[in-house]
Amino acid sequence: MPQWAAALIGLVSGAVAVGVSLLVAGLVNPSAFPIVAVGDSAVDLTPAVLKEWAIRTFGENDKVVLLGGIIVVMALIAVALGIAAARDVRYGLAGLAAFGLVGVVAVLTRPEAGLVDVLPTVVGVGAGMFALHRIIRRSLVPAEELAGASTGPYGDRGHPAHGTGPGEIAPVSSPEPLPESERRPEVATPPVMRAGNDLRAFDRRGLLTGVLGGVAAAGVAGIAGRMLSGRAEVSVARSGITLPHPAKPLAPLPAGVDLKLKGLSPFVTPNSDFYRVDTALVVPQVDPGSWTLKIHGMVDRPVELTFADLMKRTVVEADVTLCCVSNEVGGPYIGNARWLGVSLADVLRDAGVQKGADMLLSTSADGWTAGTPVDVVLDGRDALLAFGMNGEALPVDHGFPVRQVVPGLYGYVSATKWVTDIRVTRFDEDEAYWTPRGWSAKGPIKTESRIDLPRDGASVPVGRTVIAGVAWAQHKGVDAVEVRVDRGQWRQARLAEAPTADTWRQWVIDDWDATAGDHTIEVRATDATGYTQTADRAPVAPDGATGWHTIQVRVG
Repeated sequence: MPQWAAALIGLVSGAVAVGVSLLVAGLVNPSAFPIVAVGDSAVDLTPAVLKEWAIRTFGENDKVVLLGGIIVVMALIAVALGIAAARDVRYGLAGLAAFGLVGVVAVLTRPEAGLVDVLPTVVGVGAGMFALHRIIRRSLVPAEELAGASTGPYGDRGHPAHGTGPGEIAPVSSPEPLPESERRPEVATPPVMRAGNDLRAFDRRGLLTGVLGGVAAAGVAGIAGRMLSGRAEVSVARSGITLPHPAKPLAPLPAGVDLKLKGLSPFVTPNSDFYRVDTALVVPQVDPGSWTLKIHGMVDRPVELTFADLMKRTVVEADVTLCCVSNEVGGPYIGNARWLGVSLADVLRDAGVQKGADMLLSTSADGWTAGTPVDVVLDGRDALLAFGMNGEALPVDHGFPVRQVVPGLYGYVSATKWVTDIRVTRFDEDEAYWTPRGWSAKGPIKTESRIDLPRDGASVPVGRTVIAGVAWAQHKGVDAVEVRVDRGQWRQARLAEAPTADTWRQWVIDDWDATAGDHTIEVRATDATGYTQTADRAPVAPDGATGWHTIQVRVG
């Protein structure tokens, strides 16, 4: 069999395995899909330095790149298994079984995994093994069948001679040769190979029908699996939600809150533009009808809330800026929104937090955990169990149906999406996801600022030029922003309005007289406590980046 055919058989068999496993995962548990489980294991085992590099290099596309890499590796393995199976089908079947074992281990190491979660991997690998064996058998037919159907030099069909052994093709005696002018072109005899005790020949028609059948099976199973994964149902459920009105609606945003400069980050970040950084390779699809939140651990009265229970509580509205700890100086992983939800502090008070508890270990639907300081949640700030974002139900990518929003803390210790469980505990007894990976247990957001206009590396005309950006010091507030050009004197920027200390603040200098040449622009902010952000550069690990955002521009 040609290697290209063997490689194609391997690819199609791998596709059947993936499609069927996706179908079974849709029936059993979408998060038990083996590609996702392997990807999650890869994320968990990846060193923090490599994760930071991935976020810096690929941004919010880091998960797409990882999944794409896994698929490419799987395709190469499938090709290799197809080539091995063409020599001896047992090699290919053994390789698929070994690959399935890797998937089973990855699935079982997921949080709260059960034996039933291995079914997608086991059934998918079984289907791939069946497809591999079946297509190879269709592509390699008994040699005498093709030999009997081939045309000899006289236009007659050759026939095996009597008295040959089983599986052998006996030579056909040839009569006296015709003159060259009367001969017809010969048809090439198919290549013959041994399969066990049989001689078999490569049949292109058998390959074509086998491959088409495998592709159809993989496609149908994959589409059905996607439909069963709950995406459609959750989307419909989300669109059908009518958000309740807050008990005390916020006043409209002040007129001067947004400077409305082209290229400057708007005060309210549209949902479609809001950054997304999390460990979920496939976004959890959580049905609000079956969603529950358990509050337990060091409490007097454990609480379990349904989505309907949450919607009946006193509803709170709050403008809050969220920031990821992976945000480099001047980075994009920050955004501001108007959130709607209920007070997390009120829910905790209903449960009765016991003395000595200092940590909330929150868990998302996909098993990710965050550790939030109890005292921060209870100090009066608008810490929410949020179900609304900028006037609509939470987008699925941002935690639908419910997520945590805690002003003043980096997201890795506070902003759990798809939250389903909160255990009241202690920092000296429990660790959240990122802590054993080298990040600090508590993550207060640092005072920082960013230049949005002009862009780093931009070319600008000579003359009056606008310099503008945003600054943040959540739950403290920004009191001043200063800018300097080419290490000259610091100039005070004009600040836009800010409705609360929990949001970022726009700033602008609109009269810089830009002269021809290359220039360096720096910015620093001072918060309401009197602290001015440090010039010392620090990486994002273990508790957030520091330093002045600095850009280079060319004027002329």
